[in-house]
Amino acid sequence: MTSLKSAGVIGAGILGLAVARELTIRFPGIRVTVFEKEGHVAAHQSGHNSGVVHAGVYYPPGSLKASLCRRGAAMTREFCQQHGVAYRELGKLIVAASEAELAGLAEIEKRATANQVPGLRRLTGAQIAEVEPHIRGVAALHSPHTAAADYVTMCEELARAIKSSGGEVLLGTEVTAVAETASGVQVRSAAAAWKFDYLIVCAGLSSDRFAEGLGRSGDLRIVPFRGEYYELRPQVRDRVRGMVYPVPDPRYPFLGVHLTRHVDDTVHVGPNAVLALALEGYQWQDVSVRDLVRIATWPGSWQLARRHWRSGINEISGSLSKRRYLTNVQAYLPDLQLPDLVRSKSGVRAQAVRRDGSLEDDFVLQADGRVLLVRNAPSPAATASLAIAEHVVSTISI
Repeated sequence: MTSLKSAGVIGAGILGLAVARELTIRFPGIRVTVFEKEGHVAAHQSGHNSGVVHAGVYYPPGSLKASLCRRGAAMTREFCQQHGVAYRELGKLIVAASEAELAGLAEIEKRATANQVPGLRRLTGAQIAEVEPHIRGVAALHSPHTAAADYVTMCEELARAIKSSGGEVLLGTEVTAVAETASGVQVRSAAAAWKFDYLIVCAGLSSDRFAEGLGRSGDLRIVPFRGEYYELRPQVRDRVRGMVYPVPDPRYPFLGVHLTRHVDDTVHVGPNAVLALALEGYQWQDVSVRDLVRIATWPGSWQLARRHWRSGINEISGSLSKRRYLTNVQAYLPDLQLPDLVRSKSGVRAQAVRRDGSLEDDFVLQADGRVLLVRNAPSPAATASLAIAEHVVSTISI
């Protein structure tokens, strides 16, 4: 393997921090610098997700998601135990609410079995109550080792590990330009400049900007999807012991509105998937004309809208109507009532869309010369972050 003396990482989300830490492990003495435009780590996707440590149930066998999720889950558990990060193995049910969903459940079971998900078992409608007494369905899959973790604290611990190894995490430092030369990579902010042997870009929602600046846009563009959450009021949290998911629509890389108990015993409901009106559009009123123009001028956006406009309307309806949102949950938790849902956080998913309108479902890593771009890293990227970091750093060759 090549020996690096310096490396830069753009993005202090969980993946960027995991990559930076892995660099300090693989190349002792390396000078690692992480750039983050916000004032704290985990400012976007890493701090606004469901907190789930996935077991690898859904992903096509042979995909990067399938291979890196399983290893990443084990590494996440070990990291949390070593660094005192909250981690709870709560288990997950994937529930077929009707006979029509049994085929989808069977396909998930097939994938999960191929991915060697530990402890997976099929439950009848009657057996569901043994795991989740308030949940109703005709059948379910139980993944007992699916867990929850405090990813924000995990990011903070990763940053501490980087600093203790001699690295830097520069918060409030937005990278404005990147240029590759024969001898390295130049990185600029508004106030300073740096030069590195190698650069890894883990910029999430902003990843397109760096790909375009390096002339590597390719066939992908990031389209932001906002996921809105409710949570259960404290008086009804006991109706969910762990995590409960519906059978997802196989046309989309989204898992549907689900119930998730967290390490602090709050129970979140969601997310949905609504087209955001800005790359960092956490609310309906967050609108960026520039971002909307970028989305509208990408041919894949129109192809996506043409194929899936009905689903889009349903998601918007759920966003605007609490009762419509509740209906999604009542399919498997029928005794939940409107006052039981309290508005909670929102997150924005950086979803890569191809020119033909298809949603890229796997992780996409684009390496060329002295720069590696992470072009698509949606869920389960938090779960898989430490394993993705291993994979990324092992591929570095200059």
